[in-house]
Amino acid sequence: MLMRQPHIMWRYLPLTHLLPRMVKSQKFKCLHTLSGVYPCKVINFILLYKNIHTKFLFKTENDYLCIDKTRKSMQDNTICAIATANGGALGIIRISGPKAIEITDCIFHGRQTLSQAKGYTLHYGKIQDPENGEIIDDVMLSLFRAPHSYTGEDSIEISAHASAYILQRICQLLIKGGCSMAMPGEYTQRAFLNGKLDLTQAEAVADLIASNSAASHHLAMQQMRGGVSGKLTELRKRLLHLTSLLELELDFSDHEDLEFADRTALLSLANDISREIKRLSNSFEQGNAIKNGIPVAIIGAPNVGKSTLLNALLQEERAIVSDIQGTTRDVIEETLNIDGILFRFIDTAGIRHTTDTIEQLGIERSRKAAEKAKVIILMTEPGVPYPAIMPSDHQHVIHVINKSDLADITASTDELHISAKQGTGLEALKQKLRSTIKPSATDEVLITNLRHKTALDQSLADITAVIEAMSIGIPSDLIAEDLRQCLSHLAEITGGEITTNEVLGNIFSHFCIGK
Repeated sequence: MLMRQPHIMWRYLPLTHLLPRMVKSQKFKCLHTLSGVYPCKVINFILLYKNIHTKFLFKTENDYLCIDKTRKSMQDNTICAIATANGGALGIIRISGPKAIEITDCIFHGRQTLSQAKGYTLHYGKIQDPENGEIIDDVMLSLFRAPHSYTGEDSIEISAHASAYILQRICQLLIKGGCSMAMPGEYTQRAFLNGKLDLTQAEAVADLIASNSAASHHLAMQQMRGGVSGKLTELRKRLLHLTSLLELELDFSDHEDLEFADRTALLSLANDISREIKRLSNSFEQGNAIKNGIPVAIIGAPNVGKSTLLNALLQEERAIVSDIQGTTRDVIEETLNIDGILFRFIDTAGIRHTTDTIEQLGIERSRKAAEKAKVIILMTEPGVPYPAIMPSDHQHVIHVINKSDLADITASTDELHISAKQGTGLEALKQKLRSTIKPSATDEVLITNLRHKTALDQSLADITAVIEAMSIGIPSDLIAEDLRQCLSHLAEITGGEITTNEVLGNIFSHFCIGK
C-alpha cells in the first residue's frame, strides 16, 4: 500500500498535462522503474512535491513508475536571462548560480580568468563561441561572489550592445554551457530563499519597477528598505512577549493562583497591538491609491464643462467637447501627475433625466465611477444646481463652479470658481486635489498589497478574540492559541511562515524575466 508522507503535498493531475512535457522536454534528470517494466500503459499518476523537489509516481498495469523531479533545485541550478527591455544602446544579461563563473569563463576572454578574479570587479573582454572561435561582441562584465550579490549566489552581469541577435546568441552560448533560462521573478525569488530579502521587500522590487510617480516610488523604496518589515517585527516582538507570559503560566498550571503578568497590563498591551494592526490594515486604501493612482471622478450635469476641464488639466484634446447635451456617453480615464502624486481622472456622462437608453447607461456608469472614486469633483455652472449624489465618509468632495468668466459670482469659502476654457483657477484646483492626500501620508508606513491587508485582517480578528477572551476570563491556554494564530498570520506577510508553494509561485510569477 502506498503511504502518503505528511510533510509532502499531494494532488492529482490529468495525464495529458504531463505527457507532452515528457516527450518535448529533457528536464527529467532521473528515470527509473520499480520493476523494470517500461514503456507500459499508464493508468494514473500522482504528483508529489515539497518546495521545489518534485516526483511523479505513475500507476501502471504491472507496477509503479517513479520519475524524479522535472528541474534541478535552485541550489544546484544556474540561470541566465536578458534583464533589459528592447531598445536603447546596451543590454544586460544576468547569470546566477553555483556555476555562473565557471560557465561564463568558457565564453568570456579578458585579461584574466573570472575564476581568479575577486568579487565586485569589472572586466572588459570578448564573448566568443568556444566551438568555432567566432567573436560575438565586446562586453563589460560585472562579477559578484556569493553571498555578496543580489541573489546571494555567484552572479555575473554582462553588458553588451543591445542588438537582439547579440543578446540571444550570448544566452544560447550560456545555455549550451549548462545554464537554464530563468523563470519570471526567479532572481528575486532566489534572493528571498537565500535570506537576502524578506517577502515584503521582494514584492516591493516589482512595485519599484512599476512605480510611475514620486509618491509610488517612495512607498516602494520604503517597503524595499524594510519599512513594513520593521513595523511587523515590532508588532511580533510585542505579541511574543504577551504569548511568552501566557505560555509560562501554562507551564506552572498546577499553581492555580500564579500569574506572571497583571491581566490589566496584558489587556492594555493587547489593545495597543490591536490598534496598530487596525491602523496598518486601514492604511491599505491610502497606500493602494497612491500606488495605482488616486481615482478622481468629475461629476456634473450635461454641458457644465466636465470634458473641457479634463482637456485643460491634461493640456490636450482627450475628450470630445460639444454644445450638444449628452455628448459624453462613456467613462474616459486619464492620469496626471500633480506634485509627484498620480491622479486618475475619470470624465463621466452628464447626470440628468433622459429617455435615451445609451445615455442612461452612461449615466449609470457615472454613478458607479462616483462610488469608487476617492475624490469627487462636483461640477456645475452659474444657475445650474449640483447633481444629487451621496458621497461616503471616506470620499473627498471638491465643489467647483465653472464658467466663472461669464458671470459675476459671489465668492464662497467651500467652492472653487474656475474657467476651464480660459484656464483660470486650475492651479487652485490642483492644490485642492493635492491637499486630499495627508502631508504625512508619504512619510508613514502604508500597506499597498492586498495580500498584506488580508493577513492583517486575519491577525486583527485573532487579537480581537484575545481581547474578548481576556475580558471574560477565558483560560490562558485558549488565549495562547489565538495569539499563536495572530503571530502566524503576521509571519505570512514577511515570509516567515509559508505553508504552500502556490503562495510563492503566485507572488513571483508577476515579475518580469530577468528580475
